[in-house]
Amino acid sequence: MKLIIHGGFFSESDQSQETKTAKQQALKDIAASSYEYLKNHSAEETAVFAVSQLEDNELFNAGTGSQIQSDGKIRMSAALMNGVNSRFSGVINVQNIKNPIQVAQVLMKEDDRVLGDDGAKKYASENGFADYSPETPQRRQEYEEKKKNGGKGTVGCVVIDAQGRLAAATSTGGKGFERVGRISDSATVAGNFANEFCAVSCTGVGEDIVSNGTATKIVTRVTDGKSLEEAFTKTFEELKAIDGFSGAIAIDNQGNIYHQDSHPTMVFASFDGTSFEVFE
Repeated sequence: MKLIIHGGFFSESDQSQETKTAKQQALKDIAASSYEYLKNHSAEETAVFAVSQLEDNELFNAGTGSQIQSDGKIRMSAALMNGVNSRFSGVINVQNIKNPIQVAQVLMKEDDRVLGDDGAKKYASENGFADYSPETPQRRQEYEEKKKNGGKGTVGCVVIDAQGRLAAATSTGGKGFERVGRISDSATVAGNFANEFCAVSCTGVGEDIVSNGTATKIVTRVTDGKSLEEAFTKTFEELKAIDGFSGAIAIDNQGNIYHQDSHPTMVFASFDGTSFEVFE
C-alpha cells in the first residue's frame, strides 16, 4: 500500500517561507491520515478521501480557497479514475460545492459520468450536496487587486491499495482570472488517468497538459512496458518541446512511485507506511 499526493505549484503569492512550510506540513498530515484510511478502504475511496482533505484546506487551490475567475465567480473541476475497471468520472466548472471530488465519486455509478456547469450543480444538489461558498478573503483580495498569482494550483492523489488496485483523483479551482468557459485539464484524461498498470495525476498549465496528453502518455508507456522513469522522461521531453509547464505524480502496479515537474516548485508528499517524502 502506497500513496502520493500533490498540492500544485507554489505561486507568486505563496513565496513566503511560512506559507511553504505550512503547505509541506499539511501535505504530510494528509498523507499520513490518508494512509491510515487506506488500511481499511480501496484505492478509489482513499484517493477521494485524500483529495477531499486537500479541497478543505484553504492553502490549496481546490475546493475552499479556489481561484476567482474573470467574472468574479469560482468554478471548480475534479475527476476520479479507477484503474481496475477504467471508469472515469468528473465535474467541470461546477459552482458552490464544497468537495467537487465527492460529486465525481457519486457520478461513478452513472452512465453519464462527466457533467459540467449547471448540470453538474443540479446533479450535486439532487444527491444531497449542500450549497457552499469556497471563496476565502485572500482569494477575494487577490481578485479585487487583480493580482495574478501564477495559476498553477491543483491538488491530486494517486493510490495503490493492499489488493494492488490503482486509482487517481485530481481537483482544481482553476488558474484565476481566466476567461469564463475555460476548461482545465483536471477533469480530462490528460490530467488524470489510471488503468491496471499505472495511475497519474497532473498539475500545471492545463492547456499545456492537454496539448501534451501528459497523464495518458505516461500510463500508456508504462502499459507498453516502459518503466515509470522512462515513461516520465519521454513524456516530459515532449512537454519541453512545446515549452510546457506541468508536474505529475504516479504509482505503477509494482508499487513504484515517481514524480517530475518542468519547473521545480511542485509541492508533494508520499507515504508507504514507513517513511515520508515531502518536497517542493
